Amino acid sequence: MALLNRIGVFTSGGDAPGMNACVRAVVRTALANDLEVVGIRRGYAGMIDGDYVEMDGQSVSNIVQKGGTVLKSARSARFREPEWRAKAAEQLRESHIDALVAIGGDGTFQGAAAFHDEHGLPAVGCPGTIDNDLFGTDETIGYDTALNTALENIDRIRDTADAHDRLFLVEVMGRDAGFIALNCAIGGGAEMVLIPETFTEMGEIKDRVLSLMSAQTRSSIVVVAEGDEHGGAIRIEQAMRSDPAFGQIDLRVCVLGHTQRGGSPTARDRVLASRLGAAAVEALLAGHTNVMVGVSENEIKLTPMRNVWSRKKNINYELLKLTQLLS
Repeated sequence: MALLNRIGVFTSGGDAPGMNACVRAVVRTALANDLEVVGIRRGYAGMIDGDYVEMDGQSVSNIVQKGGTVLKSARSARFREPEWRAKAAEQLRESHIDALVAIGGDGTFQGAAAFHDEHGLPAVGCPGTIDNDLFGTDETIGYDTALNTALENIDRIRDTADAHDRLFLVEVMGRDAGFIALNCAIGGGAEMVLIPETFTEMGEIKDRVLSLMSAQTRSSIVVVAEGDEHGGAIRIEQAMRSDPAFGQIDLRVCVLGHTQRGGSPTARDRVLASRLGAAAVEALLAGHTNVMVGVSENEIKLTPMRNVWSRKKNINYELLKLTQLLS
């Protein structure tokens, strides 16, 4: 790989708490190694448009505690087309950028890999997604914050549920993976969890809920991942309300939605993001490219980008058994 003098850093796809801490670590680690740093605003869209900003140590001061991303984020349909990737490459060459640090999820890494193959620009990825569904790392940036935000909301919902003997279907994020839902169910004392990795018949869900509500005078919480095969909490509610057996049950739905993406990152996410941002720069300096930096058993690990989206990260099925036992 050619000598590095100047690197670009960007955030792409869905925002995740801790992205700012990662940007800060990239910038300051690069500066400590006598590299210049350019921030690319709005992800791949900004890369195409030349929306670049010079970054120094002061530019990332006082951002480690902030949610969202100071570099903004976007999903770019244009970048999926070869001619627009060529336009982005031209913009980067004109700005004398020698390598990239990409902070995002699998879509971000697919774009970086295609860009590397076509234009040879070295790139290292940092896993930033609340879903925690990327192969090659035990945790992703933003997951711990999202999990604790969801859990705090479930605790609050249970207070209301207890006061009125209600059943709440609480939907959390997780389009393709149940990491947030599964851990929220255990931490929040839920009576049932529904996740994309397992199939549960609607009849079984109804029987379980009816059993809970008839045998107890207390509340019940069912945690539902948005990607559950039944289409999420609202669809499940509709199926229950159409059944006469649920006529006497006080049933409510709460979709937590994007509240899980916002807010100040936890200490765990700030430390993880800082480690990964620094490791990304060190990986580039060591000549690595087209890889993602992750943490496995508390050690930095490099994973080829293609493995990140082509190989599935499994949930802990022992935790799934535990939810069934404890409920």
